[in-house]
Amino acid sequence: MKTILITGSNKGIGYETAKQLMRLGHRVILSGRDESKIRLAAASLEKEGGEIQLLEMDVSVPEGIQSAADLLRGRQLKLDVLINNAGIVHKSDRDLSKDSEDVLQTTLTTNSLGPLRVVRTMLPLMAPGSRIINISSGGGSMTDPVGGWSPAYCVSKSLLNAITRHLAYELEDRKISVNAVSPGWVKTDMGGKSAPRSVERGAETLVWMATTKSIPTGMFFRDKKVIPW
Repeated sequence: MKTILITGSNKGIGYETAKQLMRLGHRVILSGRDESKIRLAAASLEKEGGEIQLLEMDVSVPEGIQSAADLLRGRQLKLDVLINNAGIVHKSDRDLSKDSEDVLQTTLTTNSLGPLRVVRTMLPLMAPGSRIINISSGGGSMTDPVGGWSPAYCVSKSLLNAITRHLAYELEDRKISVNAVSPGWVKTDMGGKSAPRSVERGAETLVWMATTKSIPTGMFFRDKKVIPW
């Protein structure tokens, strides 16, 4: 049984990933910034049995991340897998040359600096063989054409990809793998109803990466395959 922390897991891809991992017999730590929503999500999962723990944590608040790590340490928990799933996209995210700078700053704080801060703070709880999985996006690709949608969000995922590569290099000696995953365009609150992928499909590669026996490090994945950055 692995102990797996998933940020932003009270809904969407994070929640579905938690559900699938719980069904496989793993201990899942649901995490989010709204305690009431985390409790509702946990109550739904607990109906199926399995071990669920709760952790209130806003990845945009460094002090909150440290408090969350202290709570896990107090519970004498070690992390086998950290899945950085929490993310935002602004409705006003339309044009880098015209939007308020605050749109870019708040997006980067949550989507890029947030995962980095979570990794830095949770590393003392991770042993050799642990895994870090950062949820990225095809919009963050530097290879694919620019799509023209939510540019601040896409920039934040490009930065997250760069962070992933550097962390993978730095943590390789500690035998901690670090990878990024593009789940595709998924039917969630963020993806919208017109998205072609189900939430189950969106979670598939995350579950595989968290549980498969051996994976490389410093790679970008989609559908269980390495894709160009």
